[in-house]
Amino acid sequence: MSINISNQNNIIDINPVPTDFEKWAKPGHFSRSLSKGPLTTTWIWNLHADVHDFDSYTTNLQDISRKIFSAHFGQLGVIFLWLSGMYFHGARFSNYETWLNNPVQIKPSAQVVWPIVGQEVLNGDVGNGFRGVQITSGLFHVWRASGITNELELFSTAMGGLFMAFLMFFAGWFHYHKAAPKLIWFQNVESMLNHHLAGLLGLGSLSWAGHQIHIAVPINTLLNEGISASEIPLPHEFLVDKSQMINIFPSFQKGLVPFFTFHWSEYSDFLTFRGGLDPQTGSLWLTDIAHHHLAIAVLFIVAGHMYRTNWGIGHRLKEILEGHNVLSVSKGHSGLYEILTTSWHAQLAINLAMLGSLSIIVAHHMYAMPPYPYMGVDYATQLSLFTHHVWIGGFCIVGAGAHASIFMVRDYNPADNYNNLLDRIICQRDAIISHLNWVCIFLGIHSFGLYIHNDTMSALGRSDDMFSDTAIQLQPVFAQFIQNIHANVMNSTAPYVNAATSPAWGGDVVAINGKISMMPISLGTSDFLVHHIHAFTIHVTVLILLKGFLFARNSRLIPDKSNLGFRFPCDGPGRGGTCQVSAWDHVFLGLFWMYNSLSIVIFHFSWKMQSDVWGNANSSVISHITRGNFAQSANTINGWLRDFLWSQSSQVIQSYGSSLSAYGLIFLGAHFVWAFSLMFLFSGRGYWQELIESIVWAHNKLKVSPAIAPRALSITQGRAVGVAHYLLGGIGTTWSFFLARIISVN
Repeated sequence: MSINISNQNNIIDINPVPTDFEKWAKPGHFSRSLSKGPLTTTWIWNLHADVHDFDSYTTNLQDISRKIFSAHFGQLGVIFLWLSGMYFHGARFSNYETWLNNPVQIKPSAQVVWPIVGQEVLNGDVGNGFRGVQITSGLFHVWRASGITNELELFSTAMGGLFMAFLMFFAGWFHYHKAAPKLIWFQNVESMLNHHLAGLLGLGSLSWAGHQIHIAVPINTLLNEGISASEIPLPHEFLVDKSQMINIFPSFQKGLVPFFTFHWSEYSDFLTFRGGLDPQTGSLWLTDIAHHHLAIAVLFIVAGHMYRTNWGIGHRLKEILEGHNVLSVSKGHSGLYEILTTSWHAQLAINLAMLGSLSIIVAHHMYAMPPYPYMGVDYATQLSLFTHHVWIGGFCIVGAGAHASIFMVRDYNPADNYNNLLDRIICQRDAIISHLNWVCIFLGIHSFGLYIHNDTMSALGRSDDMFSDTAIQLQPVFAQFIQNIHANVMNSTAPYVNAATSPAWGGDVVAINGKISMMPISLGTSDFLVHHIHAFTIHVTVLILLKGFLFARNSRLIPDKSNLGFRFPCDGPGRGGTCQVSAWDHVFLGLFWMYNSLSIVIFHFSWKMQSDVWGNANSSVISHITRGNFAQSANTINGWLRDFLWSQSSQVIQSYGSSLSAYGLIFLGAHFVWAFSLMFLFSGRGYWQELIESIVWAHNKLKVSPAIAPRALSITQGRAVGVAHYLLGGIGTTWSFFLARIISVN
């Protein structure tokens, strides 16, 4: 499918939907049943459940596509508003300029609490006399890396963010109400790939590389030389005054001649390939990052031109997919193109799975290879960013399972997918799920069994019979092998670099003013044990989500499941044992396992880094925050409870009256929210309905009965409220526990 953009009438409708504020002001206007108004309290829950479920109030794929497209602009607008707020706080309420001149000793703060009834206690001393709330977003480090040297630049960027937010909100309205694309435009995947690959990723990377080369790297070079931020030329001066650049990078004297004569190595003073971390900032070399973005810009721009659009050359996605039939035993990938251009749930499921996995990969890269100057020595920021990206990844992956199941229930047509890849996977679902179930049982029994063995031997005083680095060793030999390969790339696969990608593989300690940014991470028996707990919990999460997807339409228990929809409590009266089998319930259960899984991941990271990485290095003596106790304590359940959870919670429990007291209150409050969730998860609907009827009777006796009849939450609604509070309470508890601890010892 190719589109000639000049023929606008083929791809857009003019004024398709009127702008009607009166209609929008009516709650539930999008649904015939909800627009009648509330008769019972169930109405408000249905309103929340269906307001963004566009499928529930139209089957027109073009209209659904337009709504999603418009909502994307709204989302971008909110992101720009949020970013603008962050930059404004940096400009108005922060110690950024002071931090810039001493980023190791001074802590970042961009929030000052107003003294109303004593809340000013939260303004702690972050250094150099500034009192405020310490922030852990890493924004100060990003701002330094991008070359921002004063608060006026932050303020100007905040104004730019507001303008962009307005532009996005306007675009969202304009492209739904004034000039809305037709379905053919949304389904033109080759043009979309061109736009996303060459435009957004390619030109976006090129723009960032240009900014780094011409502005960020020169400014950071001067900062690294000890020049005060106030004395550094303004950003535009590096653009208009070539002599400024020549002083820093002599190759600028030669202009573009080396580029066009293919003597690219002459640019090696600002496009480097050093590898490893800058010993002065503890982060990746900014010149390496500029080189990287220039390289991937070229790759993405080329990739964006691989697909056939307005000219008759290039790949067609449909042809590529239908050509994937190597064994010729089935129809291969045929039918998948139609799925991915007519079911946005299928498209979203794949994108969420990839984005979630990428977020978790980013989490691991950001601590091992800190991308921004001095971020590696800000342990609170490192811990926060790791936790944030891991949890975001987990939610995205569960979302992938949710939308894959919605696709199966609402959009999948078995007749159109006979004997193709998807159909053959569904036909093999019993083998897939039973094997995955066996893997989960094996991993669970063995990983938990190793811990139970160690706890028992420890309780009996038989330390020689425990699995540990000093008794029965279970060394992670494969992980150590991979570490060794990466630590020695300079002598093998990457002969032109000066160091491995990260000191985490092996090599030297990178310390800034005696504070460790990154160092070799030794792996031992305790890591082996907890990694198999990770494997167990991740596999169970996948089992639940995959089972929900593969059995979303039917099962031996409920052959007509697709008729019941994505979410239903049970298969009607008279059919016992059919509750919690809907695709929605699998997402519900998957969320708990995702939370369990990732809690152990972030606990492992927090303790391991405090024990074996973070700390001080002075005159060849290294002292870590918890003095290397991970190896000897993390191999028992009791060790985790005593030496991690109990030991490290002392800061949040004793935070009252200090600048960390908010975390103490959040710790209590989030525990309460978590416990509140159990009320919804452990009791049934009938219990609450009986209670409500007694309360209604009492109101009727007093003649104050409500016009809107109270009803207990449905089973599904109760579970939704329960899991939401369980996750919110758990995340709030962990957040306050982590931050009170790490800010105290940082």
